[in-house]
Amino acid sequence: MERKKENKKKIDNKSFTRRNASFNLVEVFVIVVITTLFVGVSTSLIVYKNIDKPENENIQIHSEELNEFIATYENILDSYVEDIDEDELVEAAIKAIYDKIGDPYTSYLDKETTDSLQEKLNGHYQGIGVEISKDMENGYILISTVFEDSPAEAVGLKKGDYITKINGESVVDKTALDVSNTIKNSATNSSELTYLREGNEYTVTIRTDSLVIPSVSKENFNGIGYLKIETFSNTTYEQFKAKLEQLERENITGLVIDVRDNTGGYLKSASDIAQLFIDRGKIIYQLQSKGTITDIYKDTTKTSRDIKVVILVNSVSASASEILAAALRDSYGAKLVGKQTYGKGTVQETNTLSNGEMLKYTTAYWLTPAGININKVGLTPDIDVDLDSIEEYSYELDNQLTEAINAVK
Repeated sequence: MERKKENKKKIDNKSFTRRNASFNLVEVFVIVVITTLFVGVSTSLIVYKNIDKPENENIQIHSEELNEFIATYENILDSYVEDIDEDELVEAAIKAIYDKIGDPYTSYLDKETTDSLQEKLNGHYQGIGVEISKDMENGYILISTVFEDSPAEAVGLKKGDYITKINGESVVDKTALDVSNTIKNSATNSSELTYLREGNEYTVTIRTDSLVIPSVSKENFNGIGYLKIETFSNTTYEQFKAKLEQLERENITGLVIDVRDNTGGYLKSASDIAQLFIDRGKIIYQLQSKGTITDIYKDTTKTSRDIKVVILVNSVSASASEILAAALRDSYGAKLVGKQTYGKGTVQETNTLSNGEMLKYTTAYWLTPAGININKVGLTPDIDVDLDSIEEYSYELDNQLTEAINAVK
């Protein structure tokens, strides 16, 4: 799976773009929402625990209403004038139940969506290690990013190259998704890729592999470390920790953590990152159900730091991003810079059906270490900064980032 964008304007690989806050699935503790990373799917969710459908199909039903439902279902199958697809009928009934609740985070996810979200959140994908988009002017597929230690880097592909053919077939009539799927689904785990560079055409054979999705990038701004978290996948903590330790070896005196436009991911990743900084025993987040605090999650590690931290947030920063920001603000003393966050403060459980489809439903609220419910409210930054026009800044000149760097000095 390669990252796809259909001719969208973006700053560059090191910048972030404003996106609408639409959300997705997640994991086994409490989570979050996730950014539309490497695929154009985006539903939403936070998970407290997963529940698999029982193997025993002979479940006793003790509800007259459910008995009426089953009688109606059987009557349709037996008496309706046309043949009915039972799987589609059950799927429609389940979806209708969840739609009736009216909670945007309580919903039914079909198998395709479930599989895509799980792949993204696992932090691995099958591909060659490039970010691609469709160039509508020439019809080719533009390589906008080549990831480190990837098959694409190994064969010499570079940012700015145009893919013109896959296995000898022109890509002019294909989308970035088509090209991605062709590469990903190769029966031989390799493809013949023809690309254009500075007017010259080259052809290479490139293998596909299971690759780690890059979710953390770093910079050193004259002694101030910068870590941008794109999403909280299963591999984000290890990436963050490794890059943080690299910056510390460079003797940084402060750190900016950027979660702008990050709609979430696994809560465990956010929680583990928080525990790299805060002292053992301090609160990371709390859970509340039916007006009662049910769980308080605290730092259980011996690891802590005393480096000054500022967190960059905006209106799309949600769920896991908000959990990390609140934990570091309340239990570590970090400052928030940017704009009010999204306000995604609910927790969901998931029920995985035997056919691979998934149900999710809200079961609790998560609270900040101070016990505040931020759902539909968000976190208020300590330093409120509007972003300059998207046409007027680059990664290095971003005025919100500049303000964060000044605040951490």
